[in-house]
Amino acid sequence: MNRNTTFNSPFLLGFEHLERLLERTAKSAGDAYPPYNIEDAGGERLRITLAVAGFSREELAVTVEDNQLVIRGKQVESKDKNFLHRGIAARQFQRAFVLADGIEVTGAELEHGLLSIELARPKAESRVRNIDIRTKPNGGA
Repeated sequence: MNRNTTFNSPFLLGFEHLERLLERTAKSAGDAYPPYNIEDAGGERLRITLAVAGFSREELAVTVEDNQLVIRGKQVESKDKNFLHRGIAARQFQRAFVLADGIEVTGAELEHGLLSIELARPKAESRVRNIDIRTKPNGGA
Protein backbone atom coordinates (compact mmCIF):
# COMPACT_ATOMS: atom_id res chain seq x y z
CA MET A 1 0.00 0.00 0.00
CA ASN A 2 1.34 3.43 -0.91
CA ARG A 3 1.14 6.13 1.69
CA ASN A 4 0.10 9.61 0.72
CA THR A 5 3.12 11.91 0.81
CA THR A 6 3.58 15.62 0.40
CA PHE A 7 6.17 15.01 -2.30
CA ASN A 8 4.22 12.52 -4.41
CA SER A 9 4.68 14.29 -7.75
CA PRO A 10 6.48 12.20 -10.38
CA PHE A 11 8.64 15.27 -11.07
CA LEU A 12 10.10 15.33 -7.53
CA LEU A 13 12.57 12.46 -7.57
CA GLY A 14 14.64 11.71 -4.49
CA PHE A 15 12.99 14.27 -2.17
CA GLU A 16 11.71 11.77 0.41
CA HIS A 17 14.28 13.09 2.91
CA LEU A 18 12.61 16.53 2.75
CA GLU A 19 9.37 15.05 4.02
CA ARG A 20 11.23 13.51 6.97
CA LEU A 21 12.85 16.88 7.69
CA LEU A 22 9.46 18.60 7.66
CA GLU A 23 8.03 16.03 10.06
CA ARG A 24 11.00 16.45 12.39
CA THR A 25 10.77 20.25 12.42
CA ALA A 26 7.00 20.17 12.98
CA LYS A 27 7.54 18.10 16.14
CA SER A 28 9.94 20.64 17.64
CA ALA A 29 8.06 23.77 16.50
CA GLY A 30 5.82 23.85 19.59
CA ASP A 31 8.69 24.16 22.07
CA ALA A 32 9.27 27.84 22.85
CA TYR A 33 12.27 27.48 25.19
CA PRO A 34 14.78 28.92 24.87
CA PRO A 35 13.72 31.91 22.77
CA TYR A 36 15.97 32.66 19.80
CA ASN A 37 16.67 35.08 16.95
CA ILE A 38 17.97 34.34 13.47
CA GLU A 39 19.80 37.24 11.83
CA ASP A 40 21.30 37.96 8.45
CA ALA A 41 24.85 38.81 9.55
CA GLY A 42 25.81 40.26 6.18
CA GLY A 43 27.30 38.70 3.13
CA GLU A 44 26.84 34.97 3.19
CA ARG A 45 26.62 34.72 6.99
CA LEU A 46 23.80 33.98 9.44
CA ARG A 47 23.67 34.21 13.23
CA ILE A 48 21.40 32.30 15.59
CA THR A 49 21.19 33.81 19.08
CA LEU A 50 19.56 31.91 21.94
CA ALA A 51 18.65 33.42 25.33
CA VAL A 52 20.28 30.97 27.76
CA ALA A 53 20.49 33.04 30.95
CA GLY A 54 21.72 31.00 33.90
CA PHE A 55 23.61 28.44 31.79
CA SER A 56 27.39 28.24 31.97
CA ARG A 57 29.58 27.28 29.03
CA GLU A 58 30.03 23.80 30.51
CA GLU A 59 26.26 23.26 30.64
CA LEU A 60 25.81 23.93 26.90
CA ALA A 61 26.64 21.81 23.86
CA VAL A 62 26.49 22.76 20.18
CA THR A 63 26.73 19.90 17.65
CA VAL A 64 25.99 19.25 14.00
CA GLU A 65 24.32 15.89 13.42
CA ASP A 66 23.26 14.86 9.91
CA ASN A 67 22.68 18.41 8.58
CA GLN A 68 20.98 19.40 11.81
CA LEU A 69 22.36 21.98 14.24
CA VAL A 70 21.52 20.81 17.75
CA ILE A 71 21.92 23.00 20.84
CA ARG A 72 21.54 21.31 24.22
CA GLY A 73 21.53 22.79 27.67
CA LYS A 74 21.49 20.96 30.97
CA GLN A 75 21.79 22.80 34.27
CA VAL A 76 23.22 21.02 37.25
CA GLU A 77 21.17 21.30 40.46
CA SER A 78 23.09 22.89 43.30
CA LYS A 79 22.91 20.61 46.35
CA ASP A 80 24.39 23.11 48.79
CA LYS A 81 21.60 25.70 48.55
CA ASN A 82 18.55 25.81 50.81
CA PHE A 83 15.76 27.64 48.93
CA LEU A 84 13.00 29.51 50.78
CA HIS A 85 11.30 30.05 47.42
CA ARG A 86 12.28 28.49 44.12
CA GLY A 87 10.98 30.37 41.09
CA ILE A 88 13.95 29.70 38.80
CA ALA A 89 14.04 26.01 38.10
CA ALA A 90 17.11 24.26 36.77
CA ARG A 91 16.00 22.98 33.41
CA GLN A 92 17.27 21.36 30.31
CA PHE A 93 16.50 21.97 26.66
CA GLN A 94 17.26 20.83 23.16
CA ARG A 95 16.75 23.13 20.18
CA ALA A 96 17.40 21.88 16.64
CA PHE A 97 17.69 23.66 13.29
CA VAL A 98 17.85 21.87 9.94
CA LEU A 99 20.76 23.12 7.85
CA ALA A 100 20.74 23.24 4.06
CA ASP A 101 23.54 21.46 2.24
CA GLY A 102 26.71 23.50 2.37
CA ILE A 103 25.86 25.61 5.44
CA GLU A 104 28.69 25.41 7.94
CA VAL A 105 28.83 26.34 11.61
CA THR A 106 31.86 28.59 11.99
CA GLY A 107 31.75 29.33 15.71
CA ALA A 108 29.76 29.86 18.91
CA GLU A 109 30.08 32.43 21.69
CA LEU A 110 28.40 32.85 25.08
CA GLU A 111 28.15 36.41 26.38
CA HIS A 112 25.75 37.98 28.93
CA GLY A 113 23.36 35.01 28.81
CA LEU A 114 23.17 34.96 25.01
CA LEU A 115 24.59 32.07 22.98
CA SER A 116 25.43 33.21 19.43
CA ILE A 117 26.15 30.65 16.75
CA GLU A 118 27.73 31.83 13.50
CA LEU A 119 26.88 30.13 10.22
CA ALA A 120 28.29 30.55 6.72
CA ARG A 121 26.23 29.71 3.70
CA PRO A 122 27.82 29.18 0.33
CA LYS A 123 27.05 31.46 -2.54
CA ALA A 124 24.45 29.88 -4.81
CA GLU A 125 26.01 28.70 -8.03
CA SER A 126 24.21 27.77 -11.19
CA ARG A 127 25.33 24.36 -12.39
CA VAL A 128 24.79 23.11 -15.91
CA ARG A 129 26.05 19.71 -16.94
CA ASN A 130 25.69 18.18 -20.39
CA ILE A 131 24.79 14.50 -20.56
CA ASP A 132 26.10 12.51 -23.52
CA ILE A 133 23.44 10.65 -25.46
CA ARG A 134 24.58 7.27 -26.69
CA THR A 135 23.06 5.39 -29.57
CA LYS A 136 22.66 1.64 -29.59
CA PRO A 137 23.61 -0.24 -32.70
CA ASN A 138 20.67 -1.67 -34.63
CA GLY A 139 19.82 -5.09 -33.24
CA GLY A 140 20.15 -6.87 -36.61
CA ALA A 141 22.97 -9.34 -36.41
